[in-house]
Order: sequence, then structure tokens, then C-alpha cells
Amino acid sequence: MPFASVDAISLCYETHGDRRKPAIVLIRGLGTQLIEWPRALLDALVAGGLFVVAFDNRDAGLSSEVAASAQPPYRLEDMANDVVGLCDALAIDRAHVFGISMGGMIAQHVAFARPERMRSMISVMSSSGNPDLPRPPPELFARLDERADAEDAVVVLNAESRAVFGSPGYPESEAVRVAAARAAYRRSYRPDGIARQMRAVVADASRVERLRRVDLPTLVIHGRDDKLVPSEAGADTARSIAGAELVVVPGMGHNIPAALAPEIARITLDFIARRAPAA
Repeated sequence: MPFASVDAISLCYETHGDRRKPAIVLIRGLGTQLIEWPRALLDALVAGGLFVVAFDNRDAGLSSEVAASAQPPYRLEDMANDVVGLCDALAIDRAHVFGISMGGMIAQHVAFARPERMRSMISVMSSSGNPDLPRPPPELFARLDERADAEDAVVVLNAESRAVFGSPGYPESEAVRVAAARAAYRRSYRPDGIARQMRAVVADASRVERLRRVDLPTLVIHGRDDKLVPSEAGADTARSIAGAELVVVPGMGHNIPAALAPEIARITLDFIARRAPAA
């Protein structure tokens, strides 16, 4: 896979489709990697006429690990700068920016700082950071910080979490979950990076007032059955942005399983065609 240098960070990325088409940049969530995007999602977006860019966030996958001595290591706005820097490296002037979970928060920061570089924002299973929103049960949130020493133990924890956080309307088999967990572990396992990313999320606090100033075509997608980030968080995000559209997907949890990917792509492409067609 190729790498792009963005300031002092090296970002691992991949592209799909025709570079002459409008670009969409996909931003992963906490600690996850570009290999975890469902192929069905990538293929559907390309078939819909988009040039797809996926990458590993800093401190995840094959992108740069941030020095543990940095205090604080970085903030979400720094991760948003990574997105803009990656677009610079790929000569992309403007892109649709699609982020899931923490990636949705990063997409919001791109909108705050560099709206002229965006065609639209698609915030998926994410949040406004409003402190009044419902929170997940503590035992569920604690799963994000679970660690193990050996590969098999890490894979078991990861596969279990995929079931707990997953989409009840689109369940994945144990074999699929274990295979995905093992592939992720063997490519990159960085629990310290996950902790640093979590610190960046926590430090960001509420984005509600900043979201009210966003003036971009915005789509918010959220699962009705999301246990980790309840659907009220998506509703609050949409409510905070003038003109934002909200789509709540029945049976969707805190993931995009392969069986759901074509529907997420359809919703996204329909929105882009209506609200942010290529100029």
C-alpha cells in the first residue's frame, strides 16, 4: 500500500476507482484500520461514480505511531489536518468526507477548519459530543479499553466486541468476526494508539456550537440499535447543523457489516446526487 507524508506523519492509504471522478474520503473510527471497510461498500461507491480514498488514521494500522512522550499527543483537529494533508498529497481539491464514529468527529473538524475542501459531510454512527446525550452502560464502554497479551486472546476479545457492538439486523457469523479480528491483529495491534485516540476524543468535549456554524450539505446516518453511541447522538448532530439530513437505519448497530454496506452506499449516493452533485 502507498504512503503519504503529512507534516511529520506517514499515512497509509489506498484508492479505488477513477481519479477523474469526485473523491470521497473514508475515515475510520477508534483504533480500526482501512482493511475493515466492507468491500461491498467500496465497490458500490465506485460504481456510483466516486473516487474512493481510504486510509489508516495516525496511531492505527500502518500509519505513523505517535511518540508516547508527546503531551498531549494530539487532538481531533490534528487528525482532521491529516485528512486535508492526504487530499493535498493526492491533488484532491474538494472531497465528500465520510467518517464513522470517531471518524465522524474528525470529519466535523474538517468542516470547522477547511469547509472549502469539502463537497459534503457524511457523519455515520457519530456524535456532537453533547454532554447531555445518553451514554452507554459502563461495562460496554469498558470494552474499548480491553487488552490481552497473546494473539488468540486478543482475537477472542475483538470478535466478542464485534458481536456486542454489531448490528442485530445484520448479524455476522462467528467465523466472519474471528477472521476479521485476526486479520486486524496480524496487520497491526496498537492498544496504546487506541488510548491516545480516545484521549483526543475525550479532550474535544462538545461540538454543538461549532456544528451550528457548519454550512455544508450534511448527511447523518445512525443505527437505531447502536448500543455504543445511541441514536440520540446522531439526531443531536443533525439537529445542530442547518439543513442536515438524518437517516436512522433499523437493525444497524455500531458497525457496517457486509450485508448492510450496499444500503449505506445507496443512502450516501442518493444524498450526494440530490444535495452535492459534482459541479
